[in-house]
Amino acid sequence: MESPIIVALDYSSEQSALALARKLDPKNCRVKVGKELFTATGPRIIESLHSLGFEVFLDLKFHDIPQTVAKACHQAACLGVWMVNVHASGGRAMLSSARQAVDDFDGAKPILIGVTVLTSLSDEALKEVGVNATAEEQVLRLAGLCVEEGLEGVVCSAQEVPLIRNNIKSKFSLVTPGIRPTWAAKNDQHRVVTPKQAIKNGSDYLVIGRPITASDDPLSALNKINQELA
Repeated sequence: MESPIIVALDYSSEQSALALARKLDPKNCRVKVGKELFTATGPRIIESLHSLGFEVFLDLKFHDIPQTVAKACHQAACLGVWMVNVHASGGRAMLSSARQAVDDFDGAKPILIGVTVLTSLSDEALKEVGVNATAEEQVLRLAGLCVEEGLEGVVCSAQEVPLIRNNIKSKFSLVTPGIRPTWAAKNDQHRVVTPKQAIKNGSDYLVIGRPITASDDPLSALNKINQELA
């Protein structure tokens, strides 16, 4: 079975990220590079992780005018990343431009996914920015927009997976953070789901950070989760 695990490399330096990556097995996981690490290191970190054999999810959540996002997606494709994401709230034209940029790339094309509603945003927070819908309603609306514009999936909370699966019937990848094995500390996460439950609910990929990266033996923690899923 191909592992659904994406290990979040939430570090502020290339040295720390690569030290952790070298303890893992690229045959048993992929890795995620977010804003902090990419801002600290630039594209060099992608090249370094590729040299270690890892496929990389570039988690920069592009959100800008259509042309700018299209060019950013093209550059992500040039880096050879496995997956890249954009904010679905950027609108139909932006999503269409991102899709076209990836399709036009002459080479291996990254999986293009959308970010619906950040898990930090409540119904009240959405109202403050003029969204007169619940978080669930907005998630479903934006996921539907991503489907219509040909994106291959979305990032969503594990709690929203059944909602999307029940309402969107097309083949669609769901990437879920906030995953905690039963044996791991919850840290600052409150609404957490175990890896096995997330997969049972319909998640395709699980973004997991501290249960692996803060472990005394990251490879053993990774293997333990994969064994539980198998």
